[in-house]
This record gives sequence, structure tokens and C-alpha cells, in this order.
Amino acid sequence: AAFKLERPPMKTYEKIFDILSQADDYVNGEKIAQELGISRTSIWKAIQKLEKEGIQIESVKNRGYRLTAGDLLIPDWIEAHSPVQVSFNPDCQSTQMDAKAGMEVGRPADTLYLAAAQSAGRGRFGRAFFCPSQGGFYMSLHLKPNLPFDQLPSYTILTAGAIYKAVKNLTLIEVDIKWVNDIYYRNKKISGILTEATTSIETGLVTDVIIGAGFNFFIKDFPAEIKEKADSLFEEKPAISRNELIAEI
Repeated sequence: AAFKLERPPMKTYEKIFDILSQADDYVNGEKIAQELGISRTSIWKAIQKLEKEGIQIESVKNRGYRLTAGDLLIPDWIEAHSPVQVSFNPDCQSTQMDAKAGMEVGRPADTLYLAAAQSAGRGRFGRAFFCPSQGGFYMSLHLKPNLPFDQLPSYTILTAGAIYKAVKNLTLIEVDIKWVNDIYYRNKKISGILTEATTSIETGLVTDVIIGAGFNFFIKDFPAEIKEKADSLFEEKPAISRNELIAEI
């Protein structure tokens, strides 16, 4: 039986973010209230929620609201623009762990486990890596190849290529692939890829693959011990949203 992830409809704050992110100027509160069929109090509460999420919004009397910085991960938007189901975890320890848990309860393949931050992110060989609360994104894609090991596609390289192409398509920025699982920009790391596989003892086939990627999208401050090695795709206000980049990848 098909296992469709049930997600509640887009929340008010997500809808308001969507409206503000597409506007070039201030959007009148009355107009938002009419468009969404909600009260001005609901709008005010949603704006507060967005500001708690790190979104910067300018409010000017008689003119309305304008988005000045920050973006919001919107699973519905990513699903509508890509061929995956999205499972978003706001309190994520690790998207690799989320993908394994989803796999164990029988969630379908081609599910993308997504988070804006991780409390227990790990790189290759169990190395810890920096996951700030804002400005990055972390995702793990679960696939079911059911193939012998020697017939598996080179998932890590394909993912690195997908990240390279997505960044170039959307921003014209050329990043570098550092063989085989890191993405570099201006000679510093902005993304890492981790691929894990599960093999069936009975059949000898690789049944499940989880491809994880962490990405520094718009991070201004890095800890002293890594600031010489790590960078972010954007240093100023990004020209694209994280949602667009994730869907493109």
C-alpha cells in the first residue's frame, strides 16, 4: 500500500512568508487579511512567529510589512517543485537518524528528511560538524535500489554533481567538488555528503541507501577553529531561497 506522508495544510506564518517573499515592496496588512481570510491579530501573531524563526520583517504604519532578511523552509513548496515527499523535523538530532527511523517504520523511498538545524550532526567516520541554528540546511534522501553492490550508481558523486549543477543553474556561481564528498567555494568547504547503505544478508542486494548532505547557505559567523576551512554560499542577502536550492538539487 502506498504510504503518503500526511501533513497539515500550510500554516498561517508559512503563507504570510510566501506572500512577503514574492513581493517587491511593502504588503498591506489588510490585503494579507483579505487574501488569507484571517484577522489582523492572526497576522501579527504570525509575524512574531516568523521573527522568532530568524526572519527579519520591517513594519511601517499605513504601508504594511516587508521582508528584509531570512528565509523559511517550506516542505509543501519543496514537494510541489521536486519529485520527493518531504518529512520536516523542527527538532532534529540528525537527518540520517530520521531517515533510518522512517525506513524502519516503512515510509516510502524517495522521501527527503529535512531540517533547518541538527543537534547531533555527523560527518564521515563519525566526525562532528558545525550545525548553526540558522542559515544552513540538512537533508537525507532515502532510496531503495535493490541492486548488487557492484551495480550501484555512484551516489556520492551524483549528489555532488547535483549540488554543483543546482547552484550553477540558480546563481551562476561555480563551486568545486573536492573528491569525493565535499563541495568547496573560494577554497573553503560549504557542503558535505555522507552516503550509507543497508545490505540484505539473504539476497546480497543493497536494499536501502541514505544520502545525507549538509549545506552552509547563508552563515555569517563560524567558530574560530573552523573559520579558515568553512564558508557559506552567500555572505550578503541571498538571491535565492533555500527551498529553491533544495528542490533544484
